[in-house]
Amino acid sequence: MKQFLSIICAIFLSGSLASAEVGDDGLHKAPWMRDTFKDLSEDLADANAEGKRLMVIIEQRGCIYCKKMHETVFPVTKVADYIDQNFFVVQINMFGDVEVTDFDGTSLPEKEMVRRWGALFTPLILFFPESVSDDSVASKAAVATMPGAFGMHTTFNMLNWVVEHGYDGEESFQKYHARKFSEDG
Repeated sequence: MKQFLSIICAIFLSGSLASAEVGDDGLHKAPWMRDTFKDLSEDLADANAEGKRLMVIIEQRGCIYCKKMHETVFPVTKVADYIDQNFFVVQINMFGDVEVTDFDGTSLPEKEMVRRWGALFTPLILFFPESVSDDSVASKAAVATMPGAFGMHTTFNMLNWVVEHGYDGEESFQKYHARKFSEDG
């Protein structure tokens, strides 16, 4: 009986440690997320000024895959520290009403901008180059996208591949990921 209670307590405690903070908008919040005016050109300039890459994450209230990322991947110290050190992260609410300004100057509520970009699933992470022309649409300017929930290794390798400009080279992300995974053993 004592062993049974110990197991129940361990499950309860591990569950409470894993829960991610949720904001008033129903979206998960991470300490490395930025509260900006959601003007992507300004956000890109701020990211560059800090020597970081711009990353936009589209999420929605009640998304089980967003929850998975925020509870099992993003809190991993290795991942959280890497994001904090290398990325300027802006969160977009798939069904939100906050105004977003795209690189081409088009301003729309979040939900309309997400439709403009053709995003259908959450989470969707868009990674941007250091320079984007002022006539670009974010969905076309992104150098990589990460649709859905992935495990820690895939996510960490994608973050590294973007920082290392892997998209400019001949090694696709899939080959990079396979190589890194075999190197890490």
